[in-house]
Amino acid sequence: MEWMDNSFYAFVALVIFLGMMAYFGIPRIVGKMLDGQINKIAEDLAEAKKLREEAAALLVEYEQKRVAAESEAEGIIAAAKEEASRLTAEAQVSLADLVARRTRSVEDKIAQAEAQALGEVRARSADVAIEAARLVLTDEMNRKGAAVVDKAIADVGSRLN
Repeated sequence: MEWMDNSFYAFVALVIFLGMMAYFGIPRIVGKMLDGQINKIAEDLAEAKKLREEAAALLVEYEQKRVAAESEAEGIIAAAKEEASRLTAEAQVSLADLVARRTRSVEDKIAQAEAQALGEVRARSADVAIEAARLVLTDEMNRKGAAVVDKAIADVGSRLN
């Protein structure tokens, strides 16, 4: 019985073990466990795919929002530049208007001062002329007063007749 050595007994024990496993339904239990793991992995993959699609949709949405925000920012910058240009132009016009008004005001004040000075010169000239005439007449009357009065009386008399 050489063929009944330790290897034979190990083989018989293996066959009995496999038979007992088959009898108690171990392959079905292992198969159900493996099927459960397969289903769980499939569900995890489906959920991961769903999450990936949601993430891709969010990425697209945020990319659109970023583009819209950049566009809006560019619009705001353009509007600010336009407003700054407009305000600069208005300030330049206002400054030119202010300078023109001040120039007119100064010119008016100069013209008024000239007119006042001219009036004062005329008044002073008239006063000087009156004083000179008074002095000349006083001097003339002192020298030729009687003759002038006689001539004036004769002149009045000739005109009345």
